Amino acid sequence: MVPGNAKNDGGGRVSSQLRKGVLEYCVLALLRHEPKYGVELLSELSAVSVMATSQGTIYPLLSRLRREGFVDTELRESPSGPPRRYYALTALGRTSLAEFTGAWPHFRNAVDHFLDDPRHDPQNGPRPDPQNDARHDPQSGPRTDPQNDPQGDTA
Repeated sequence: MVPGNAKNDGGGRVSSQLRKGVLEYCVLALLRHEPKYGVELLSELSAVSVMATSQGTIYPLLSRLRREGFVDTELRESPSGPPRRYYALTALGRTSLAEFTGAWPHFRNAVDHFLDDPRHDPQNGPRPDPQNDARHDPQSGPRTDPQNDPQGDTA
């Protein structure tokens, strides 16, 4: 995978929409320990296929984060080629990342709540639905099947 190439294994509309919602916070998280330049951020994002993005996405995002005060920039000499613009997290960026980090597990759990099918047990397959199971009477509990009743009591 070439950094900055948006073609990835996590393609599709759903992955794209999810990525749009969290990319900003992933970038802030990548900057939490040290400043990084754009291609470095693209490379680290691309290491997780569903987060791979393009230069046409990352640089406008970085510009917006700078304008909104979440990151600062600094030009540094490069060992090869022109100077590189490094992005560093500001206090406001750290606060935003901390808020997201605190909210994410609750948000993820809420989505999982709706995606998990309470009628399906991953270990044993579909669970019986008491509403549609003729052998279950909501008033008195499970009914016995007269043909399989070990008592043999058929009246």
